Amino acid sequence: MEIHRQIRNHAVRDYYQAPRNDRPTAYDQHRKLTEWKRRWAIFAEVSAHAAQQTVSQIQKDQKVLKEHRKNGRKTGRLKWQGAGEFRSVAYQSEGFNVNHTTGHDFGTLTLSKIGEIPIRAHRDLPNTENIKRAILKKERTGAWFACFVVEVESPAKPDSEDIDSADCIGVDLGVLSYIHTSEDLSVECLHLESEYDQYVREQRALDRTEHGSENWENQRQNVARAKRQIRWKVLDFQHKLSTWLVKAYDVVAVEDLDVKSMLETSQSAKNKQDAAWSRFLDMLEYKGELHGTHVVRVDARGTTKECNQCGVETSKPLWVREHSCPACGHTEDRDLNAAKNILDRGLNKLSLQVGPGRSESTPVQTVLPAFAHHSGRMDAKHVVEAGSPAA
Repeated sequence: MEIHRQIRNHAVRDYYQAPRNDRPTAYDQHRKLTEWKRRWAIFAEVSAHAAQQTVSQIQKDQKVLKEHRKNGRKTGRLKWQGAGEFRSVAYQSEGFNVNHTTGHDFGTLTLSKIGEIPIRAHRDLPNTENIKRAILKKERTGAWFACFVVEVESPAKPDSEDIDSADCIGVDLGVLSYIHTSEDLSVECLHLESEYDQYVREQRALDRTEHGSENWENQRQNVARAKRQIRWKVLDFQHKLSTWLVKAYDVVAVEDLDVKSMLETSQSAKNKQDAAWSRFLDMLEYKGELHGTHVVRVDARGTTKECNQCGVETSKPLWVREHSCPACGHTEDRDLNAAKNILDRGLNKLSLQVGPGRSESTPVQTVLPAFAHHSGRMDAKHVVEAGSPAA
């Protein structure tokens, strides 16, 4: 990992030392890599194929920065990475092999210039010929992970004439509840107070140790584990919820939120950051492609104000949780009204005309009573998914 870090930093320096109008391509730096190996023998100690992938990643990072600049964002240069900051090595198409002989949950991963590594799989290991890319990653906690990229065939999305009203749903994202659907189902946000308390305790213990000492490194890993616990709980919750939505429905309409501006201006920014809405929306989109579901992002402006029955907009503060239209007299839960508006906008965007419906399946099982008679409101800790949470 340290050698790959040095190769990466050297390639970054080589890239920026070239004239702005004559930057080296990935192919140019692949050719230079041979010369660098003769000059610095340590570069030859790692797999040549993996070293090429490390160099190619620089070009991919540059493309990302260019896209950000096109969108009006300010970007700087790729930064020099210090010791411990480079934590992943990639092998593409070759240089690796997966052995399945040790059983369903265990196997070995053989990497060029590294050797055999025992692995424990959380799902069936793919055959080596089906793996397009293998990535070895070290987390800040010191744990190692092997990620395999494989190609799968996604089912075709249903045509508009084949979509039933019961297979369409609108999803309103909130703070008091994580989601509220157009079928009046509400799932609460995760409660992570105890996890954050543990994280604060570990961070305070880290501050009391001498920086760079062995105790400091051990405590730094404890801090990373506490932070990972929070991240994994949120990820698990989001995976279960998003997988249910794309499996149970043919059309999922969600509001396209500008999360960055909301975090900058809102007094409840901490809650909204914990919600990780951007990642949840991204999950819905890629899982929609995986399961053949239409996932439609719609403009979120006015979905709370607009009456779902007559279209008249009525402003209301956040603490007012009921929508009451002064024009037509329609009254219902504020989030339910917004979810129905989101569904209507999603169907209009897809040019679909279907009536309201209700799915036969639900995303949750609960051992607690519903929190409100008018709503299927469920505590987030009782969310249970039927199927793989990572599908």
